[in-house]
Amino acid sequence: MNAFLDFLGDISWWMWILIALILVAIRDVFFQRRHTISHNFPIVGHFRYMLEKIGPELRQYLVANNREELPFNRIERSWIYASAKKQNNYEGFGTDRDIYAHQHIFINNAMMPFKIPENHPHTIDPTFLPCAKVMGLYNNRRKPYRPASVINVSAMSFGSLSAKAVESMNKGVKMADAYHNTGEGGLSPYHSHGGDVVFHFGTGYFGVRSDDGTFSMEKLIALVEKNPFVKAIEIKLSQGAKPGKGGVLPGAKITQEISDIRHVPLGKDVLSPPTHSAFSNVPEMMVFIEQIAEATGLPVGIKAAIGKLEQWEELADIMVKTGKGPDFITVDGGEGGTGAAPPSFADHVSLPWVFGFSDLYKVFKNRNLTERIVFVGSGKLGFPAKAAMAFAMGADCINVAREAMMSIGCIQAQVCHTNRCPAGVATQNKWLQSGIDPTLKSERLAQYFKTFRKEFIEITHAAGYEHPCQFKMSDVAVNVDDQTLTKELDRTYMYNKTVVPFKSVQDLKDCQYLGGFKA
Repeated sequence: MNAFLDFLGDISWWMWILIALILVAIRDVFFQRRHTISHNFPIVGHFRYMLEKIGPELRQYLVANNREELPFNRIERSWIYASAKKQNNYEGFGTDRDIYAHQHIFINNAMMPFKIPENHPHTIDPTFLPCAKVMGLYNNRRKPYRPASVINVSAMSFGSLSAKAVESMNKGVKMADAYHNTGEGGLSPYHSHGGDVVFHFGTGYFGVRSDDGTFSMEKLIALVEKNPFVKAIEIKLSQGAKPGKGGVLPGAKITQEISDIRHVPLGKDVLSPPTHSAFSNVPEMMVFIEQIAEATGLPVGIKAAIGKLEQWEELADIMVKTGKGPDFITVDGGEGGTGAAPPSFADHVSLPWVFGFSDLYKVFKNRNLTERIVFVGSGKLGFPAKAAMAFAMGADCINVAREAMMSIGCIQAQVCHTNRCPAGVATQNKWLQSGIDPTLKSERLAQYFKTFRKEFIEITHAAGYEHPCQFKMSDVAVNVDDQTLTKELDRTYMYNKTVVPFKSVQDLKDCQYLGGFKA
């Protein structure tokens, strides 16, 4: 015993420090799974959390205030992190937001809030909030789909996101009764953990691609038949980050797994052209939509960032004439950003969501078509007040991308395009993504969705309504300019949304199409 104590006494102070650091590193890599950063960067990763704790003070006194950062400021990110972790997401001592700033949102609360009756679905589950419309019902699709959640995961593909990030999101949407959009990278095994899936494809037709790079209906039919959790099909015309621009997947990045999922050759660069080869104009696109709907039985929608309206007006006119058309339209804002893009595109091409959506909605409203379409909003709408504005303008659901990434650990490092995401979310680096624990991260995404819905319901009730679909344009105001500081949305964007048919939340809960058609 004395010899052992003597041995310990002979160890110098710097050796004790080294031993302690080695023990911390072993703990970080092999035992703890809660913090991705400290797992991927043992020892030094702890400095990130130390700096984060004093970050508000550093920004406030030395760098920036809590509302200054873009694309998501500290208050927004902290609300998502706290909501995902089921922590206190309140703020004290009043808002530090400039409520006189341009585009600040005001929700007009009712004198008497909506009172929840006994045995109401919200007394059983205060987070239950399905879409008020059914995808595919008007067009008599064989498998209509009512999304069981008004907030869902937007289009982000495997390849852009890591395998563990995609797995975490799919398991999370299952817990939250939401859906998971695949993005244009094809349906991977990581999308197959029980969550509802919207299969999305773009001009590259990945996952449903023939050998010559064209669309294969046979592969799409086989995919849908093999995977009954696929509830709808979305055709991407454009996206907010880079509308009208294609892309190249370098051959060096194509692994055997990606080759199998995307149906692309190993070792060769793969082009995603800016335009579709399956159709070249609006009438041909309409035929394409109906062919897919007939072959699969599923609702079929389109996704686009909005700019010129002439072809949208053509689409609406054809819908009036034929009685057919897309079952849902996803409107992406120019502020969208999970897709890597040149600054010239990301900064300047396509309209921000509020302008693009309002322009598009009026095209369909003027032709009495809005009741036939489920409108999905996408573009920094993953906060209850912004969602209230979107629903007041005519949205029926919202999709979130970067907000979902943050709920599973994204720290807004803004290096998604470099394959060096430190949180392991947007990288194919095996070491960096090894820090993601899908069991834990899926719970966080689910909790973010549930917290979002709970607060969204509370805002809805404060406005005197039972469901957000009842919001009117006059219920929400925004700061416009110095002469007329606030205007209601109907006076700002010069239209009124179509009233959404709605009986009660209980009626939505009893719907046979909730969560997909059940034979």
